[in-house]
Amino acid sequence: MPKLSKNPKIRALPGASQASSDVPGHVGVMTLSALDLTNHFLIAMPSMPDPVFSGTVVYLCEHNSQGALGVVINRPTDMCIDDLLDRVELAGEKAPEYLAIADRPVMFGGQVQEDRGFVLHTPAANYSSTLKVNDQIAFTTSRDVLEAIATGQGPSQFLISVGYSGWSPGQLEDEISRNAWLTVLADPAVLFDVPFDARYAAAIKLLGIDPMMLASEAGHA
Repeated sequence: MPKLSKNPKIRALPGASQASSDVPGHVGVMTLSALDLTNHFLIAMPSMPDPVFSGTVVYLCEHNSQGALGVVINRPTDMCIDDLLDRVELAGEKAPEYLAIADRPVMFGGQVQEDRGFVLHTPAANYSSTLKVNDQIAFTTSRDVLEAIATGQGPSQFLISVGYSGWSPGQLEDEISRNAWLTVLADPAVLFDVPFDARYAAAIKLLGIDPMMLASEAGHA
């Protein structure tokens, strides 16, 4: 399981515009030190200065005094699940249930450990290395969850990524204070049911915002 205190690739955002207290989803600077955004979506503002995160939605699996860990949920790679299983040399016969999802795209989860696969999923069996976020969502880093998916014994809903996103202590709070992200409590339906290319708009709508209005405001900034 990745440890927040040892994020191997932490990047700093270029300069961003100052936060505005009337932006929906923005958290005031004075409250950031006590902020816990576990099980929240980070929604990149249109003015996001980092191209890695431009237009992304990140699901935060963990956020505490040691930093934050999350997975980008709306940026597909050119790799499908079957490609990933071949890459990790997962042998054995695949179940008919697996063949129905083998072509599903693998997401780009972030710049940390991009050579490894990670799985966000509904809680299922006890895998070797799992972080249970809540009763609806878990984050597994061990190979056994991929084996279970291939044999048709995996979780009922899941999202597979290569890499994850990491922030050092205080870094995410600083980015939020500089208006790089909107935040909202996560909805599992957006994570698992909404098509990946519609997740950004769906996450914004959780805030009661019209995505087109947000883009229009950014154009006049």
